[in-house]
Amino acid sequence: METLLSVICGFMAAASIYLMLSGNLIRFIFGLVLATNGVNLLIFVAGRLSQTRPPLIDPDAVMAAQPLANALPQALILTAIVIGFALLTFVFILFYRAFQALSTVETELMRESEPQEGGNTEHGGQAGVAGIHGPGGEGA
Repeated sequence: METLLSVICGFMAAASIYLMLSGNLIRFIFGLVLATNGVNLLIFVAGRLSQTRPPLIDPDAVMAAQPLANALPQALILTAIVIGFALLTFVFILFYRAFQALSTVETELMRESEPQEGGNTEHGGQAGVAGIHGPGGEGA
């Protein structure tokens, strides 16, 4: 069972990377959700799925009558779910604002629709900004 879940974790990681690199913001969001779920499953698999070896009792101690669950992966997954939900909420708001401002979900079109800064580009590829170098673009 652990082998199957490990293969599923790898498939989820590969699919999420493919989606995040596709150049579409909606696919990026789906890839991010898939990556967070894949990491949660990876934490779960790393916590051992076997009930024959309880994690909280030493091997030479008296075993409990009931099977025990490993509490650490469960706590980590619960924390990761909360953080993933907060991240997803932030990404949705960011997506909404980007779509509202640029009217596209394609990242290449978003890059092309950004306003171009004119002016001097001799300072490391950046245009001179009036607030940094004074009104003339040079040091005051």
